[in-house]
Amino acid sequence: MNRRQQIALTTDEVNEFLAQPHKASLATIDKDGFPHVVAMGYLFRDGALYMTSYGKAQKVLNIRRNPKVGVMVETGNAYANFRGVMIRGTCEIIEDRETVARMMRGMAGSQPSENSPPKEAINSAPKRVLLKITPLKISSWDHSKLGGRY
Repeated sequence: MNRRQQIALTTDEVNEFLAQPHKASLATIDKDGFPHVVAMGYLFRDGALYMTSYGKAQKVLNIRRNPKVGVMVETGNAYANFRGVMIRGTCEIIEDRETVARMMRGMAGSQPSENSPPKEAINSAPKRVLLKITPLKISSWDHSKLGGRY
């Protein structure tokens, strides 16, 4: 078994990892063909990642031009304990206000330290969109599976 296979997460481990509240890096492609990477919160549900953004944000403009995105969610502070998931997929922009507000409430409820979203966030829902990322390819790693062998 090669090292990549040794450190890969199982499907159940990927689902469990993504169900936890981590920060994600969302990569889109700008008008000049360069990567545009931003930190985002997310909610993992039914095999898709959901994020919200202001509808006029650069990342949303990029997705309107090219719906192919990359997302990386990673934890750990040393090589020996890096764990992560990289997703290549397509992003659908959902603009329905009720759906956006409902998902924002769901995202806030998934954070362990918060019971509800700030009122200002819900009030901004009419200006926001929901980004639904459907994975096409998933890569993962858990360096702790190497047991200190690099």
